[in-house]
Amino acid sequence: MFNDWRRVLVLSGKALGAILFCEAVGLLAAWVTQTSVTTWYPTLTKPSFTPPNWVFAPAWTTLYALMGVAAFLVWRRGPDRTRVRTALTAFGLQLAANAGWSFAFFGARSPALGLVVILGLWGLLAWTMDRFFRVRPVAGWLLVPYLAWVTYALALNAAIWGLN
Repeated sequence: MFNDWRRVLVLSGKALGAILFCEAVGLLAAWVTQTSVTTWYPTLTKPSFTPPNWVFAPAWTTLYALMGVAAFLVWRRGPDRTRVRTALTAFGLQLAANAGWSFAFFGARSPALGLVVILGLWGLLAWTMDRFFRVRPVAGWLLVPYLAWVTYALALNAAIWGLN
């Protein structure tokens, strides 16, 4: 019985680690964003479907947590398996593109560069979801809200680029 509890604790720690890793990417993005959100971003012309600023932090915090759980569930299928490694490679690339968008849009203060990066992110995320569905369908489903949000963010980024 002790071994069962120990196994649960170890797995819980690994799941928490995956979530915290994704949240750390979010913190990096927030750090890059922080100055531009209060100085440059308010000066941009934005479309009518722009959400209030307070929506972004809870939305991204939730999405990063879902990403972490999804990655953990895929990893649990065996990191020594080719399908799992491919899925996690795709995940890592999309996560890097996710952080890259904040550097492009807010860090470089470039809606055009942000648009290029978010288009790449969307493609990498679609690839990641395809791989996750093949390894562990529930992990793919956990990324659906993220894809919806990135699609919305892509439309928002495109509109801001067009208006400015």
